[in-house]
Amino acid sequence: MRVLFVEDSQHLQKPIVKALKASGYAVDATTDGKEGLWMAQNHDYDVIILDIMLPGMDGLEILDTLRANSNRTPILFLTARDTVANRVEGLRRGADDYLVKPFALEELLARVESLSRRRYDRPTSTVTLDDLVIDLTRKTVKRSGQRIELAARQFALLEYLMLRQGEVVSRTEIEEHIYDDLVSPMSNVIDSAICALRKQIAPLPNCKPLIHTRRGLGYVMEARDAS
Repeated sequence: MRVLFVEDSQHLQKPIVKALKASGYAVDATTDGKEGLWMAQNHDYDVIILDIMLPGMDGLEILDTLRANSNRTPILFLTARDTVANRVEGLRRGADDYLVKPFALEELLARVESLSRRRYDRPTSTVTLDDLVIDLTRKTVKRSGQRIELAARQFALLEYLMLRQGEVVSRTEIEEHIYDDLVSPMSNVIDSAICALRKQIAPLPNCKPLIHTRRGLGYVMEARDAS
């Protein structure tokens, strides 16, 4: 999952970016409102976290511009504006959530997780495909009841594929949503990551393949009946 964080206080930005990355998110961050709008318009994010009082362009202007251009990415306002009127205005103008500073980091992470699930129409933290079950909150994976240990980036990749199960997911989409840095077009990083993940989620010899390659298109996660 990729998050955009627009916050002009680097003192606040750095620990939050660190916490988001530790939770498996790919994160882009900026302190400038205009740059934040450009990033939101030119990249596909799962969640956008916005301060309201920003240099260049404030968070409400960014929100209005994105919604006017049919950008429906979930937006969380993270701001010191704490009156009921402030919260009502932000929500009525199209924000999905509103968190007032100071806040608990655990609550911020929980709200980001909830918004990312909402984007993919997943109301609960558990996502299931055949006998594979992942818990997005606890960051756990089980296959036929057996616990599978995954590194943070492996979990992020599996999470993204599971949230989009049944859809063809291109290498470009995986790159944009999972990796902080651009992957060279000539690199086999994504193919290698998929190969490793396939092995990880098949702990037993008779496990049904769940990640399938669509040549020239990408990958699709689905449970197929044996032909």
